[in-house]
Order: sequence, then C-alpha cells, then structure tokens
Amino acid sequence: MIFRQLFDSVSGTYTYLLASRHGGEALIIDPVLEKVDRYLQLIRELDLKLVKAVDTHLHADHITGLGALRDRTHCITVMGEQTKADVVSMRLSEGEKLSIEGLSLDVLYTPGHTDDSYSYRMEDRVFTGDTLLIRGTGRTDFQNGDARQQYDSIFHKLLRLPESTMVFPAHDYKGETVSTIGEEKAFNPRLQVKSIDEYVALMNNLNLPNPKMMDVAVPANMKVGMPQEEIARRGWAVNALDALALVGKPGIAFIDLREKSEREKHGVIPGSLHAPYPELTSNIAPGGLLRGVAANQRLVFYCAFGERSAMAVQAAQDARLTAACHLEGGVGAWKKVSGPLERSSEGLTPDSLRRTAPCRCARESESLCRPLA
Repeated sequence: MIFRQLFDSVSGTYTYLLASRHGGEALIIDPVLEKVDRYLQLIRELDLKLVKAVDTHLHADHITGLGALRDRTHCITVMGEQTKADVVSMRLSEGEKLSIEGLSLDVLYTPGHTDDSYSYRMEDRVFTGDTLLIRGTGRTDFQNGDARQQYDSIFHKLLRLPESTMVFPAHDYKGETVSTIGEEKAFNPRLQVKSIDEYVALMNNLNLPNPKMMDVAVPANMKVGMPQEEIARRGWAVNALDALALVGKPGIAFIDLREKSEREKHGVIPGSLHAPYPELTSNIAPGGLLRGVAANQRLVFYCAFGERSAMAVQAAQDARLTAACHLEGGVGAWKKVSGPLERSSEGLTPDSLRRTAPCRCARESESLCRPLA
C-alpha cells in the first residue's frame, strides 16, 4: 500500500494520501487548499490517479482543498451525510464503505467536535479527524459540537477498536504523527475520566479562543460544490420536473454515474444504465460503451446531487457527444419531485439500450427531448 502523511504547518493539519499500488487509484483525506499543488505533484510522481477527496468534517481552521482538487482532477468529493457543505459528489453514512481500487475503509459517524464529524477505519489504522487527537480530543464549543456526543463517539466507538489500531488524526500541534488506540486509552489525559459528566465538565471549561481562520474558513468550506448554473446556461441540463416526462420514452437513455452502494441504498431511475463515473473517460472515448449508446439515444447523466453529472456532461460535450445533458441536482432533486425510483438492478445492458428506437429530436421540433434543449 502507498501511504503518505503530509503536513500543513500553518493550520497544523495532517493530510493523508492512500493507494493500493503505483499506477492505481488514490484517495486523499483532509486536503488543505494551499497545498494542492504539492499533492498533485506527489500524485504525478507516484503515477497515481486521484479519484476521491475526503473531508472528515467541515473544518474551521483552514480552507479545504476539495473543490480545487475536483476542478483539477475531476475526482469525486466526499463527506458525511450530515455535512453543511452545499454540494459534494458523495455523502456517506455509518456502516458504508469508502472504497477505491484495492482499498476499503469503514465509515464511522463520530460527532462531538462538530455534528458532521466522521472517522474512517482500515484494518490496522483509523483516521479520526478532530474527534480523537494524539493525547487530546477536538474541542466541542462550536459548529454544533457536543461533549456528550463526543464522549459516546470516543468511548463507545473508537476506543472499542483493537488497541493496536494506529490513530491518524487531522491535526496535531506538538509534532506527534501517530498513536494507537491502546496508547490513547492509557495516556490521553482527557480520557482518564470516570464518567460522561466529568468529561462534559472538562470540555465545557477549556475556554479556548476561536481558530484564527474560523470566520473565513467555515463559510468557504460550505461552498464546495461545482456551480451547475453554467452547465444549465449552456443548455446541457434538465430539471427534475422536466426529466419526469422522459422516463421510459424512446430515444432517451438515463446514465447512472453513482457507485453500486449508492444505487442499492437510494434506488435507481427506472430503465437507467449503470456507467460509474470513474470509468467515464473510457466510456465516452471512441469505441466506448456510451459512444454506442449515444448513436441512437440522447444521454441524460445523473448522480447523487448533480456534481458528477455536471462534470460528465462537460466531458461528453468536449468529446463531441453533443446531445448529452444531465439531471440538475441529481437524485436529491429527483426525490423532491417524487420521481420514481426502483431497486438497483445490474441487468440492463448497453445492447438493450441500443435496440431502443432512436431519438427523433434531430428531425422533429416537438420531440420529447425538447426540455433538454
């Protein structure tokens, strides 16, 4: 496994780059905006493809690198489902997996520092964000922090992991780089309490100043999403209400860019083809799966919230698939208009879509595709 721990001395932030092999897919955890060039240089040097950028929570002491990494690599941005960020590509909940080629991390909801704090666990290590620090714990006095929730997250989830589990936090201010669950149980001064009430009293009396960047970082980090307005202005978007009329119509192919786990959890638009976003480049290349579909169909890309599909339609247009568009707001918007969803099925094939009657919109002004124009 490729594993790199990177440090931003200004904010005391640790960023983690993981991949299973050289030349393979990579993910990055808690990136800092000012360090994006450094991350991308390392990714090039290691011959990696960045496919996911993850924040453990909404940070208050630095501006996240999620948006910049998405714009420069077309990676998927990931946060927990409680996040206040406007748009991220994927939102995970406890019990799900954060996966890339060759690596899979368990998702743990560990609120307390903030109400959107998550930890990510591999077999021998856990990335704890600001929930559990080395010889400390994250403060609980802003961003809907709650000392009681943090006590539960630490004592009933993290400290129940095997004691040999390595602890990699999002921050450190003393030069420590790694600990273990066993060490923190034994030597973390904030964990030597006898009750939840004692922990709450300890945390409520820290009287710490606000982070220097808080007034700038929090609002900035709530605006991660790729603006979909520009895609709509170019005529490459369909809103959820108009898309309802297109389900099951000849000449229309809904293309689901989400991962299998998202499809199983939230359902799929009836009749859609599964073409995961990480495979987009090959799928829209000459001879690719979606090239064949697009010969007879108009592609309507969709994802969870519209971010992946907005990037996909831009790439498709660049590849001269000029009839492609996307579902604005994704499945989130689809649910708001009571759009039909069915259980995930892997049975629909590209060949079945190719056999559908071709789209008539090039010949008929009153075609079913008109809302997409």
